[in-house]
Amino acid sequence: MKPEQNKAAYEKRMLRVLEYIYNNLDGDLSLDALADVACMSRFHWHRVFQSMRGETLATSIRRIRLNRAALDLIQSKQPITEIAEQYGYPSAQSFSRAFKGEYGMAPGQFRESKYAAPTLETEKESIFSMHPVEIKEVPERSLQALFHRGSYFEMGVVFSKLAAMLSSRGVIRKCGPIVGIYYDDPSIVPLDELRSHVGAVVPQNFANTEGLEPLVIPGGRCAVLKHKGPYAGLRGAFHYLYGVWLPTSGEEAADQPCYEVFLNSPTNTAPEDLLVEIFLPLQ
Repeated sequence: MKPEQNKAAYEKRMLRVLEYIYNNLDGDLSLDALADVACMSRFHWHRVFQSMRGETLATSIRRIRLNRAALDLIQSKQPITEIAEQYGYPSAQSFSRAFKGEYGMAPGQFRESKYAAPTLETEKESIFSMHPVEIKEVPERSLQALFHRGSYFEMGVVFSKLAAMLSSRGVIRKCGPIVGIYYDDPSIVPLDELRSHVGAVVPQNFANTEGLEPLVIPGGRCAVLKHKGPYAGLRGAFHYLYGVWLPTSGEEAADQPCYEVFLNSPTNTAPEDLLVEIFLPLQ
């Protein structure tokens, strides 16, 4: 098999395993089970996964499960004991220990924390201090991207697939930050019909584009909100940007989709230190 074909084969295996993980977070995600999905020996598969992802299989699964649990804590009223069981923890106590180790607070505290979406009745001063916004002239960005149709909260697998593709092709270090583009309003469009892209900023004349879609984000004036903390808090940041800042800013949104730029990665950054900029194009 030629080197290019060999790389493509490993990439397909990685994408297949990542999709399986995200679709079976409450199922058997043991090394043996995932090695079977990858069609490799457990010994070699773990080494391949760690080399391509930059973290062990156990660390990756634990992080993904806890991230999904954090979303459930904020977006639902599901009892914490049920969330714990859903993501493979035998008791609320073991779930609480793991969650606190990752997020620095117990699940109940997180549910009541500043990361929850604020209501319009919340004092604007306190929200503003949480979500600073600047108006900037931003440059045009060229991307290579993957399309996603479905809930925005299920985009983690698309981000993971894109990173795996760029890593397997040895070009991830040539790329800029990862970007998420959102075309629909989830309050009026059914979740399974929401459209989005996940892309990497790439230099001109970028090769290695097989399976990816070229996109261009126009430059221009944007309101830029900088969010620091777990991704579960992005819902609150969008709520503030559209529900509080925009109506009181004197600005008009342009007829272009908003997008997020991820400034670091959860694979090597603690949740409280994750940085995301949300860009709202303006007229």
